[in-house]
Amino acid sequence: MFARTLRASRAFRTPAVRYVSNTTTSQQVPANDPVERAAKPNVSETNALETSSEGSFDKVLQEDVADGERMRTQQAPNYKGIWSRSQQPREVAMSGPRFEQSIMEDQPRPYAAIELIHKQPVRWTHDRIVSCDGGGGPLGHPRIFINVDKPQICWCTYCGLPFAHEHHRKHLQSLPAEELGFPLEPTGNVAEVGESQRVTDEPLGQR
Repeated sequence: MFARTLRASRAFRTPAVRYVSNTTTSQQVPANDPVERAAKPNVSETNALETSSEGSFDKVLQEDVADGERMRTQQAPNYKGIWSRSQQPREVAMSGPRFEQSIMEDQPRPYAAIELIHKQPVRWTHDRIVSCDGGGGPLGHPRIFINVDKPQICWCTYCGLPFAHEHHRKHLQSLPAEELGFPLEPTGNVAEVGESQRVTDEPLGQR
């Protein structure tokens, strides 16, 4: 009885399908596919040439070794070394397999604020005491009061904005620029920001 059942099952067995293993792309793992498929190129037309991440500029994915090493080790575009003891040098942070074949020009390289603040011109006042809140709002800081009696530039200990008394203008103008640390008048530098905080006696006029 068992032999008869086995012969009957063999008689109704469906014919076997021969699966052909083809690659659909040049770098794809072969898979069983009953249909013959032509191999497609693994590179699209837009990526036929190696380009930088700034694709809109179509820059060639190639960087000078000396320029790449300089940008990898320089802490900021406007500052060479670290400016805080708790800061990690960029050449130590930008090391390892993560940055091996990387275009350093495309990596984030923010400017050092410690250098940018010295591009801000002095805010002159006729009062002995001025207040600074960083311009107010969510980007400001707690208001502090600065005494400008002395013949020197007094800066905010929060944001670093410089203040000075009008009575000492001539004295400060007689000093060399290297000793001042801040420009006495606007110089048109791109790092200068508008005076979002005006030194005035008007109610809420400094906002």
